[in-house]
Amino acid sequence: MSLVPYWFLAALRIGLTLIPQIGYIHPDEYFQSVEVFSGDIYNTATTRPWEFNATFPIRSIALPYLVVGLPLLLLKNIAPFISLWFGVNMITPYSMLVLPRLSSCLLSFVTDTCLYKICRIYSQNYRSRLLTLASSYVLLVYGTRTFSNSIEMALCSLLIYLVAESMVRSDRILYQDEYLQECYNSSSNIRDRVKFHRLRLSLPWHTFSNAAAIATVTSLGVFNRPTFLAFAFPALFFWLQRGLGTKRISLWDFNMRILVLALCSVPTVASLVAVDSFYYGYLTWDELIQRRVTLGNNFVVTPYNFIRYNMNSANLAKHGLHPRFTHILVNVPLLYNVLGFAGLIAFLHIVFRLIFNKNWSALPRVQSVIGLMTACFIVPIGLLSVFPHQEPRFIIPCTLPLVFLHSQRIRHCTEHKNIVEKHDLNGFKVFLKKDIEMNTKDRLLAVWYIVNIVCTLFYGFVHQAGIYPLMEHLSEEMAAKPRLTTIHMITSHIYPLPTSLLRLDYSQTYTEFLDNTPGSRYRRARDFFTQEMGSSVTMGTVAINMKKLADLCESQWKQKRLKYRLYAALPSSMADELHVEALRLNLTMELIKVFYPHVSTEAPPRFLGFPSSSAESGEEEPLLNDNIFQRYVRIPLKYFSVVSHQLGLSLFRVTQF
Repeated sequence: MSLVPYWFLAALRIGLTLIPQIGYIHPDEYFQSVEVFSGDIYNTATTRPWEFNATFPIRSIALPYLVVGLPLLLLKNIAPFISLWFGVNMITPYSMLVLPRLSSCLLSFVTDTCLYKICRIYSQNYRSRLLTLASSYVLLVYGTRTFSNSIEMALCSLLIYLVAESMVRSDRILYQDEYLQECYNSSSNIRDRVKFHRLRLSLPWHTFSNAAAIATVTSLGVFNRPTFLAFAFPALFFWLQRGLGTKRISLWDFNMRILVLALCSVPTVASLVAVDSFYYGYLTWDELIQRRVTLGNNFVVTPYNFIRYNMNSANLAKHGLHPRFTHILVNVPLLYNVLGFAGLIAFLHIVFRLIFNKNWSALPRVQSVIGLMTACFIVPIGLLSVFPHQEPRFIIPCTLPLVFLHSQRIRHCTEHKNIVEKHDLNGFKVFLKKDIEMNTKDRLLAVWYIVNIVCTLFYGFVHQAGIYPLMEHLSEEMAAKPRLTTIHMITSHIYPLPTSLLRLDYSQTYTEFLDNTPGSRYRRARDFFTQEMGSSVTMGTVAINMKKLADLCESQWKQKRLKYRLYAALPSSMADELHVEALRLNLTMELIKVFYPHVSTEAPPRFLGFPSSSAESGEEEPLLNDNIFQRYVRIPLKYFSVVSHQLGLSLFRVTQF
């Protein structure tokens, strides 16, 4: 099997990032990364989330800054030169969106690389696994977004690889040690015994292999998201118990490995705590130079704050509570479809054998790579299911172990060797050519591809997809509007607007020039305001707020002569209802533009309630031929037109009579 399909899918992952994907999965992809660093780097007006509040920060800044902030910083420094040399403005909504995502996309290939290396060191087929991984919408969509979960997936994959490589090394060295010990015991020649003893002493010391790298990755993962502990726990346990039970490895080695991991993690933890303390203002250079530093006042440990916050169920209720079986019964099938069902069925088989003492020899061995992958899939989902707030993206770090374990459920590879005769000038020579035949389970493979294509299109290009083109439109309007004109935006039943894409600068000081002479200094007044109504309000409430805001803008215009534009953005499926409520309050709504496609699960399209016949719509009954045309052509086309019109995000200009 060639790797060409994989390279095609890898190029597709990058291509979909650059298009870009206009789908909007969750507000956190903007508000826990791009919004924060855009405000810090460009000094623009952004919506800073509460997680980065200096009074009680629960998010570490170092790792997200490297993935998201660094590309934005490079853009800021390169843009002036590109503008000077080529006259091209590089700082646009497109570049602000795509550059951080491209960084996340490149980071996602860490998972591909780790899967490939694990397959190679364990002599497993990597072609089918890489193809399964690359065709998953988890990599194509989630892996290219600026979620902290995307970073967590890469770190989890790297940790599993480091542990798997350490297990192989330990198994190989322990096997050599036992073999040399047997040779030593069975030999009666003193010279041979000395030789075998020296060979045993020359074996490399493997008990702490990759300890520094594993401790560093674990520390980075915990500071990125403390839930990384759930994903790291099974991998660390397998690393700690390598070779346990053999003559050379004892419980002392197990305890010493724990101590070494703790010591190796100290530099990374100290560095991350220092970075966070400087960033959030707990520690300053003056205090450090003057040695006025105390542990209680000058340092902040964000993972500790994160755990304290989430241990309170009342805090979790603010973000939505889910049944504790959501991860297992909903999120795993939603993310991995047939592969997820295969993983759950395999887990049920393990539970069945453990309960009824059935064929224990078929269970994964504790010190095998199958046991490692099984634990890295089951244990994190079980631990995260304890918490009632459960979203699909929380478990995407389980992607690598699940693909490694169950790719053969979708496609099977059978290796065989063909003897091929190749003639040359001197006659002919015989050589072995290794071929791989792919026998696919057609139905499962078809389901896998169909579901992943549909999910890629939905989450990548349909779900809340009107918001990004809306921000592009508003960016152009903000640049072209007259001075002393404010823009007010009311939204309902859509996700929050990422205002960082508008690049609103209210902090910079300008100097007014009169006849080439510098005059007064001033700052740009705020001229863009948003009012997000959420998804739980009625259209009547939205209309009332529109009326209040219009009255306020009118009074300001009369007092300060400030012009204004009032807009409303909402899913097209609710536009007619808002029209009716607005007319009752003497408001006029002028449709400016509809951004397609856009599907909001908070306001899904209505597929029922339309006239199905001319009689229902008040028209006269047509003749027979016309009746056939009406039933089979006109009504379906009208129905399709009405439904498709709802698959958009409508932008209205609101004025008073």
